[in-house]
Amino acid sequence: MPTYTVRCRVDAYVDYLAEVEADSPEEAAKLANDDHAAYDWRPDGQQEFGACLYLTLDAAGDEIAATQVGDL
Repeated sequence: MPTYTVRCRVDAYVDYLAEVEADSPEEAAKLANDDHAAYDWRPDGQQEFGACLYLTLDAAGDEIAATQVGDL
């Protein structure tokens, strides 16, 4: 029986934190958005959700779209 490589993609996001000097919370968020690279961002955790997507990869490592199953 052949063996295939299958990718499982989990719906997730990663939070990052940075210290931003500003006169208000609103200004801090705006400054961070305006110049993301100006701040030292550090990971603050990863959140995963129940949704998962599965795809089989071809010999070159590319996803075979027709094999997609799951609930993402």
